[in-house]
Amino acid sequence: MRIEPEFIGNLEAGDRILLLDGVTVSFDGFKALNSLSFSIDYKEFRCVIGANGAGKSTMMDVITGKTKPESGDVVFGRAVDLTKLDAPQIALLGIGRKFQKPTVFANHSVFENLELAMQDERGFFSHLFARLSGAQRDKIDETLEMIGLKDQSKTDAGTLSHGQKQWLEIGMLIMQNPKIMLVDEPVAGMTPAEAEKTGEILTALAKDHSVVVVEHDMEFIRALNTKVTVLHEGSVLMEGSMQSVQNDERVRKVYLGE
Repeated sequence: MRIEPEFIGNLEAGDRILLLDGVTVSFDGFKALNSLSFSIDYKEFRCVIGANGAGKSTMMDVITGKTKPESGDVVFGRAVDLTKLDAPQIALLGIGRKFQKPTVFANHSVFENLELAMQDERGFFSHLFARLSGAQRDKIDETLEMIGLKDQSKTDAGTLSHGQKQWLEIGMLIMQNPKIMLVDEPVAGMTPAEAEKTGEILTALAKDHSVVVVEHDMEFIRALNTKVTVLHEGSVLMEGSMQSVQNDERVRKVYLGE
């Protein structure tokens, strides 16, 4: 299915890039999403928090085409109905997702991992057997610099630390030229220094992409200093700064346990 450019639109900062309106998803009678309405602007940096079962993962599953909602609208750009597309089509539109557990090609170098992730008309593994253009090599070099792995470019990915693997997978997502990036618990298992570096990477990415971070680490979210959406029982409970979220009585009751 070909998506015409006008349906995505020439988006500028502040334009809405993603809308979920009245989205409901049920599993065996349990409403994982309950008439969820949620939107993201182009080049917006947003954090999403919520207790286990609040609907965070299901929301990302719906956006990326893994789960189809039983009702509601999911719109990308100006007028692309994501509910009518499958997961590969949605990825090609420019919606990328990074899962909590990093998945890299352990026996290939960091450089080769980025090369394999590059999105173009060639087959996935053909990158290892084709000559890179100057622009493609520049893109990889820029990404290596951004994720802090330039000195490890020839290192096998399997030998990297946990944090470095997370950065590499973020780099692999960058290589796919996403317009919006969904990042699931990026600092789980990281050292404080690695978490700080991850925050720097994500903040830098938000200058050119919409970035949505789902995370449980409140200190990490506070350091990001960006808008926070709180999910509860499949709906948006509130949105605002981290300070306003922490001071909200409803949030303290249902999420912070106070």
